[in-house]
Amino acid sequence: MNSVTPGADLMAGPPPTHLPEDPAAAELVEGADVMAVVRRHPESPLAWATLGMLLADQAEDLDDMVTVYAYARVGYHRSLDQLRRNGWKGHGPVPWEHEPNRGFLQALALLALAARQIGETAEWERCSQFLRDSSQTAYDELLGDLES
Repeated sequence: MNSVTPGADLMAGPPPTHLPEDPAAAELVEGADVMAVVRRHPESPLAWATLGMLLADQAEDLDDMVTVYAYARVGYHRSLDQLRRNGWKGHGPVPWEHEPNRGFLQALALLALAARQIGETAEWERCSQFLRDSSQTAYDELLGDLES
């Protein structure tokens, strides 16, 4: 027999996912060398996203953007691992307002942007929609000024 909690919203989606504090965050805030932080914390989506954003800011050609894409993809996959370990079931909100979620959201946005730059249109569309579905605030903050 199935039981339903009285007053439960049966149409509600999954609860928001809140990731734990990223171990690299404090070092990055203090201005540590990003590559050194990635070496110390290869599990950190924030470190990979920060490394990718740093390179993207300095990118001179498409080869650099392919490297940015690779860094963003590592951060994205590290994020998926963390999300699953913290109860995420493949969909649902990942709020920008919860600071430890920002590594995932930044890696996802960076992956979308790098995909767009290298001509990977389907990946751009998928990742930008995934970002919007995860956090409208993150989408507005990170990609909102770009046209699909």
